[in-house]
Amino acid sequence: MLTLPALDLQFARTQFPAFSEPDLANWLHFENAGGSYAAGQTVEALTRFYTKMKVQPYGIAGPTAAAGDAMDRSRNRWAEALNVTPDEVQFGPSTSQNVYVLAQAFGAILEAGDEVIVTEQDHEANSGAWRRMAEACGAVLRDWKVDPVTGCLDPADFDALLSDKTKLVCFPHCSNIAAERNPVAVLCAKAHAVGAYAVVDGVSWAPHEICDVDALGADVYMFSLYKVYGVHQGLMTVRKPLLERLPNQGHFFNAGYPNKRLVPAGPDHAQIGASGGTLDYIDALAEHHGIAANDLGSRTRAISAMWRTKEIAVAEPLLNFLNGHPRVRLIGPVKSTANRAPTIAFLPEKLSPQAMEQALAERGIIAGASHFYAYRLIAALGIDAETGVLRVSMTHYTSGHDVSALIEALEELL
Repeated sequence: MLTLPALDLQFARTQFPAFSEPDLANWLHFENAGGSYAAGQTVEALTRFYTKMKVQPYGIAGPTAAAGDAMDRSRNRWAEALNVTPDEVQFGPSTSQNVYVLAQAFGAILEAGDEVIVTEQDHEANSGAWRRMAEACGAVLRDWKVDPVTGCLDPADFDALLSDKTKLVCFPHCSNIAAERNPVAVLCAKAHAVGAYAVVDGVSWAPHEICDVDALGADVYMFSLYKVYGVHQGLMTVRKPLLERLPNQGHFFNAGYPNKRLVPAGPDHAQIGASGGTLDYIDALAEHHGIAANDLGSRTRAISAMWRTKEIAVAEPLLNFLNGHPRVRLIGPVKSTANRAPTIAFLPEKLSPQAMEQALAERGIIAGASHFYAYRLIAALGIDAETGVLRVSMTHYTSGHDVSALIEALEELL
């Protein structure tokens, strides 16, 4: 097994223009789950596309051919990083939009009486569209409910919902509130065992680990690139056997193009061309840390492992502080940092989440207060969904010094 070095945080931060931006110098970013900083490689690629080739792509002339090449490069590299084929990579304006289109396609192949499993834990993107689709086509909806205290999902409850009538299961890799990593490979295998497709929302986990989709076994795996140091686009992998079965949702004359079947409108060319910037950042980290794996997938997995080691160490003091605090209701796993994202949501006793968000902002700390589109989860926890929770979220570029400053501010406010 490859022995990985510790992440060089100082080098990693030099790759993000935000950390040298004077206007951001006095801010600590703890709302990364809502959107990470963009890597310099992303910014450079987007600037290059807009200044050198902002034309209709895939033509014969030099600039238009270069635009198409940039888009193809991004698609091919993401396919390699995720261990899928380029034809299985779909880009769209957001994960919410991608799921909506996907649900329209699924509605045409499901029949009345087929069963669809959704969860209370999901962001509404991977819940609402499936609920509406099931109602429209007469499918039976099965709701995988969360623990009303922690917000976590019990795999035993999933087993009880599965049957030979189950045709589709939709669940998150990780909740954007509870933050626990669900056992995706196990759940996908169980879904396949009864003949069902598995749709996995990876939005809240991908910033921390860019996964081998083939190893996970997901028929659909999706995430938002703007939370993975990139552009504001949604990336969705749809495995070929499913893609070939789903009806075309694009223009009829594009039905023969796999990458256009689930894209009803023209995609954002520049952002697709720049979406590979995240992977260029990963390559920069790999080179700096002496990781010489030949294929991009192996380099991506190695860098992801380094990210996770760094995040676990940085998040642990904050998790311990909140878990032991008498005026805090902590959501999600309270002791394990290894199996959760460094996204920590809690309900303060003294101040409302919104008042806490304001007070933290006055101290130069960016946090969030909301239901964060996980409305059903917040309601299932017995919390007023309109008020929601306070959420602080980190990535690999968050420093221990940042966390110490946050704990100091929370100690004063709580």
